[in-house]
Amino acid sequence: MFRLNNKTAVITGGGSGIGKAISTVFAKQGANVFVLDMDEKNAKSTVEEIIADGGSSSFFKCNIANQQEVKGVVAQIVQQQAAIDILVNNAGIAHIGQADNTAEEDFDRVVAVNIKGVYNCLHEVIPSMKQRGGVILNMASIAGLVGIPDRFVYSAAKGAVAAMTLSVARDYLNQNIRCNCISPARVHTPFVDGFLSKNYPGREQEMFEKLSKTQPIGRMAKPVEIAYLALYLCSDEASFITGCDYPIDGGFVKLNN
Repeated sequence: MFRLNNKTAVITGGGSGIGKAISTVFAKQGANVFVLDMDEKNAKSTVEEIIADGGSSSFFKCNIANQQEVKGVVAQIVQQQAAIDILVNNAGIAHIGQADNTAEEDFDRVVAVNIKGVYNCLHEVIPSMKQRGGVILNMASIAGLVGIPDRFVYSAAKGAVAAMTLSVARDYLNQNIRCNCISPARVHTPFVDGFLSKNYPGREQEMFEKLSKTQPIGRMAKPVEIAYLALYLCSDEASFITGCDYPIDGGFVKLNN
């Protein structure tokens, strides 16, 4: 079950964290994985790990906020593979701030990556998918579902991702293209460790425990746990699912009361 044999998968932000976990899990299930990332070192490491494990993977350096870059990369992949079967819009950036202290440049930067970047990938990949159908999975967030302190533009962007998911799912039903999104709560990635080191020097462990306990289940998710849900939603076993958002949050949304 959940095999992705002969599937071509494009995964943005596949060099680290959730994206790396999705890339490696998909490759183990038989997909030919194309990793798109700005972080050349980590992305190449992901690809090398996949190949060493007997999988198939390639890396393209790509700024998803730049439509021309996305267009060029997608054209190369389609030329090699004929079509793209799976698109995972995972790449994104975070920002901490409220409406009155979020600088315009920070607002524009988050929107450029987290909203326009998703649009750019959809815009360029969907024409290829129309040939034989496909699956799109967007990475939203529980920040788009509930009020979280100091996440103004990040929450707005992830809410937009959820809305785009519904629109794409509706518009391409007749082309056999499914589109869903995942809304994780806190996931223990290198970003979290870097955030704690930068903002809470000397108190990293204390703050890590505090953030972990905001999930009723008592811990952060592991990246691979997100990847397993992504695998299901992108597999043929999920062929009846489209236009859905899946919180994967340790009880955060429903049990935090």
